[in-house]
Amino acid sequence: MTRLTFLLASTLLAAAPAIAQQAQFDPAKLDAHVRELSDDRYEGRGPATKGETMTVDYLTGQFRAAGLQPGGEIVNGRRTWTQRVPLLKSDIVGTPTFSVQTSKGALNLQQATDIAVRAPMNGQKQIRINGAPLVFAGYGTSAPERQWDDFKNQDVKGKILVVLVNDPDFEGGEGDFGGKAMTYYGRWTYKYEEAAKRGAAGVMIVHETEPASYGWNTVKNSNTNTMFDIVRKDPAARHTPFESWITLDTARKLFADAGLDFDQAKAAARRRDFQPIDLKATLDASADAKTEVITSYNVAARLPGKRRPDETVIYTAHHDHIGVGAPDANGDTIYNGAIDNATGIAHLIEQARAFARGPRTDRSVVFLAVGAEEKGLLGSEYYVANPLYPLSKTVAVLNTDSMGVSGPARNFSISGTARLELLDRLIQSAATQNRSFTPDPRPEAGGFFRSDHFPFAKQGVPAVSFRSGNDLVNGGTERGNAIAADYTAKRYHQQDDEYQPGWDFSGMVQDAQLLHLVGRDLANSTAWPNWSQDSEFRAVRDRSAAERTPAVRRSGERG
Repeated sequence: MTRLTFLLASTLLAAAPAIAQQAQFDPAKLDAHVRELSDDRYEGRGPATKGETMTVDYLTGQFRAAGLQPGGEIVNGRRTWTQRVPLLKSDIVGTPTFSVQTSKGALNLQQATDIAVRAPMNGQKQIRINGAPLVFAGYGTSAPERQWDDFKNQDVKGKILVVLVNDPDFEGGEGDFGGKAMTYYGRWTYKYEEAAKRGAAGVMIVHETEPASYGWNTVKNSNTNTMFDIVRKDPAARHTPFESWITLDTARKLFADAGLDFDQAKAAARRRDFQPIDLKATLDASADAKTEVITSYNVAARLPGKRRPDETVIYTAHHDHIGVGAPDANGDTIYNGAIDNATGIAHLIEQARAFARGPRTDRSVVFLAVGAEEKGLLGSEYYVANPLYPLSKTVAVLNTDSMGVSGPARNFSISGTARLELLDRLIQSAATQNRSFTPDPRPEAGGFFRSDHFPFAKQGVPAVSFRSGNDLVNGGTERGNAIAADYTAKRYHQQDDEYQPGWDFSGMVQDAQLLHLVGRDLANSTAWPNWSQDSEFRAVRDRSAAERTPAVRRSGERG
C-alpha cells in the first residue's frame, strides 16, 4: 500500500461514521418512488410520451421539494430543470416482408419470430433490399492493435453481413480480446457501426443467449419496438439500411442450406486466419417506416459548491424504460421498468434529498436523470456531447441502474472490470459497512458498455455503474444468484418487470449510504481521481489536465 493510498483509506475510515450518521435514507420513500414510477399510468416511461412527461414532472417536483436548484440548460438567462434531447424516432408501419433465397429455395423470415429488424435509422423512411448477398463475417471485427481482421480486405459494400455476438474469446476464455470479459468489439453497437463504415447493406447478428447475456425475448422486444437515435448530420455513416438479429435456428438453417455446418464456421471465426464465407444466399427485404424528430429530456438538479462550484460530482440514473409494445402471453402491453430503472431513479431522488439536508459541500453536486437509455444510452450520449457542466472539471460520475430489492448484502459490485481510483474509494468506504467488493461475475455480458456511465468514460471522466451485492445477508450468494437469474430470464426488458409489494428496500438504503460516503468525500476534497495508467480512458482524461488546478493535479491525480 502506498503512503497516498494509506492516507486516503485512513481519512475515509475516520470520516465514514460521522458522514453515515448524516445520511439517513428511508426505505418507505424508496418503495413509494418505485411503486409510483412503475405504475401503469406512466405507460412504461418511453421517450417523448405521456409517460415521460409525467416522469419529468415527478422528478422536478421531488427535486424542488427537497430544496435543490434547477441544474438544466439555461433559457432566457435562467437555469431550467431539464435539458432537451432531440432524437430521431422511427417505427416500422404495416407488415414488413423478409425473405432469404438459398440454394434450397426461399426462406421467409417472420418479424419477431425468426428475425428482429430495427426500424431504419440511416435517414430513410423505408427499407428496400433486393438480392443482397449474404456473407458470414465472423465476429464482424477489425482490430488492428490486436492484429485481427475478420474482413481480410474483402469488399462488403452492398452485402448483408451475418456476424456473431460478443468476442472471439468468449467461449475459450482466453485470447486476443481479454479473455471472457467483453470488449467494445463484442457489442452489437460496434458491429453495426463497423458494417456501416464499410458500406454494407445490412447486418444479421446471430442471437445466442449466453454470449448475448439475454434471451430472444429481450432481443425481440428491444429491436421490433420504436427505435431512437441522436439526430446526426450523416446518419448513414453510423447505420446500415438493414439492422437485425436472427435466431440461432434461423442461422443454422441458412448455413445448412449453403452446405455449411454452423458450429464449424463459428469455431473457424475464433481464429485469426478466419476468412469471410459466402453463404450462397441473397436477401429481399421490404418495410416502410414513419420517422420524425422528437424531443426527450434529461432532468438535472444541482447543489452549488460553496468553495469550488465549477467542479462537479455527478450522480446519474436513467428515468426511461421501453414504453408500450405488443402484448405478452397475458395481454400486458406495458413495460413498467420497476427494477430497470425505477429503483435507480428512486435512489437518485433520495440521494439528492440527503445531500440537500446536509451541510453544503465544497464542490457542486449534480443529480442527473437521463432519458432514452433503453434506446442506446442516448440521453447520456447527448449530455457528454453537450455538457451542462464542463467534463474536464467533472470529478466523477456515480451511476445507479437496477438496484437490489431483496435486502442487505455483504458485498457490492460494478459493471465491467475497469480499473480506476473511483473503485478504490468505493472499496475503502464499503469496508466501513463490513462489505467487500466482488468483481463483475459476468464481464462477458458487456455490462460496462450498457449503462449511462459509459459515454462519460469514453470522454475520460472517471465513472462507474454501481451494482448491488449478490451475497445477501438473508440467503447468501445462493439466494442472491437465484434472484438475479430469475429476473434476467423472466422480467428483464419484459412486461413482468413490475413492482412487487413486500420488496425489501433495506439493501438499497445500505447502497445509498455507501454511495453517499464516496460522493460527499469527493465533493469536499481537492482530489481528481483518474483511471489506471493502462486504461484506454486515461489518455483522454489526461488531455484535459491543464484545465484542472495544477497544484491539486500533482497531489491528487493518480491512477
